[in-house]
Amino acid sequence: MHAITISEPGGPEALVWSEVPDPQPGEGEVLVEVTASAVNRADIMQRQGFYDPPPGASAFPGLECSGRVAELGPGVSGWAVGDEVCALLAGGGYAEKVVVPAGQLLPLPEGVDLKRAAALPEVVCTVWSNVFMVAHLRPGETLLVHGGSSGIGTMAIQLAKAVGARVAVTAGTKEKLERCAELGADVLINYREQDFVAEVKDATDGVGADVILDNMGAKYLDRNVQALAVNGRLAIIGMQGGRKGELNIGALLAKRAAVSATSLRARPLEEKAAIVAAVREHVWPLFDGGHVRPVVDREMPMSEAAEGHRVVEESGHIGKVLLVTS
Repeated sequence: MHAITISEPGGPEALVWSEVPDPQPGEGEVLVEVTASAVNRADIMQRQGFYDPPPGASAFPGLECSGRVAELGPGVSGWAVGDEVCALLAGGGYAEKVVVPAGQLLPLPEGVDLKRAAALPEVVCTVWSNVFMVAHLRPGETLLVHGGSSGIGTMAIQLAKAVGARVAVTAGTKEKLERCAELGADVLINYREQDFVAEVKDATDGVGADVILDNMGAKYLDRNVQALAVNGRLAIIGMQGGRKGELNIGALLAKRAAVSATSLRARPLEEKAAIVAAVREHVWPLFDGGHVRPVVDREMPMSEAAEGHRVVEESGHIGKVLLVTS
């Protein structure tokens, strides 16, 4: 088979479409013939040499995919050869075939075709686990999403609206904010021109956001705490704005607020399987009737993954960039 390999860390040109051995499914695993994968920021960090795969995972990038079941490993039940699926991965999605733990497989949701399903597993599992399983967003509360036009952001908007929450977003252009509004965002904040703390306070009559989903990390830490409501919850999922920041414990105590930080890729298989099961139970029904849908900016051949990385690094996209095997 062919896969995208990284001989040494570097720019997008480090991604090479190479011939490699076929993977073989082990106990509790399934071999999937990949139709599409999607570009995530974690893939870019891996290419740059900053985010190695966890032990035992594929060395190839790619944290999600869609495709068809090609082979069942020992001990697998509930799936059959030929099933159309999408999957959450620890790596290996940028390839023609990938081995997946059976607990990380999902059937295609209602109304989503096989290619576009590749845009779902990583973002849906990330949003559901952080916004709902950890931060416990409730109907009537306000969610602030940084990077509202990203893959994570576009899904967070839709899921929050589906459960009856109010959504504020930050983005850097008018076009991106307009797309967020189309998905249901209520409060639109251009972070290049506006102070998101002031805008959120104004939109909530001084209360603040009940939950903040943050991809920036250190750069936004202090202001995120300022923007929280009493009993607010800050969920950090990225470090695009740096790793180390100063946390005002006094402000946190005064608001009886909480800060959580999670990653998905290196979690134990049992935890990832539990998240996937929760997504199948709670999110997949929302696709029926069009309450939630994947947002795909563009698709391109997987052999041209370097171009996909350039697009995402330039932040000119809205939603997900797909890499298609054929």
